[in-house]
Parts: sequence; C-alpha cells; structure tokens
Amino acid sequence: MKKGFLDPGMTAEELIEAYPGSVNFLMDRGIVCMKCGEPVWGTLGDIISGKGLDVTETIAELERFLGAGH
Repeated sequence: MKKGFLDPGMTAEELIEAYPGSVNFLMDRGIVCMKCGEPVWGTLGDIISGKGLDVTETIAELERFLGAGH
C-alpha cells in the first residue's frame, strides 16, 4: 500500500469496508463502537480529532499499521 491512501474525509464506514483491520487499531486508541452495531457518524478526521488525537499523525500510523499486513 502506498503512503497517503487514507483520507481524513472518508467515512468510518468506508474505512472499515475497505480495511477491516483498521477496527482494532482504532479501538486501541479509544475509538470504539466499530463492531458493536452502533453507527459511527462523521469522517475519519472527525472521529480521530474527537478523541483529542492528531489527525495527520494518527492517519499516518494507521497507514503504517495497515501496510504491515493488518
């Protein structure tokens, strides 16, 4: 996977459909309800910043995580 394949404007649903392995990464950072059936509204950038995390750095970490085969 190439760097920059994730977009902060993509929805949580788009992310999970394309990269199911992202659920555990997000849950480890306190972003929950990805598996519980509750809808998560908003963009990837919104849910990351809503937890007080740096959007750019967290997305870069997630890209590295997914690029490692998760």
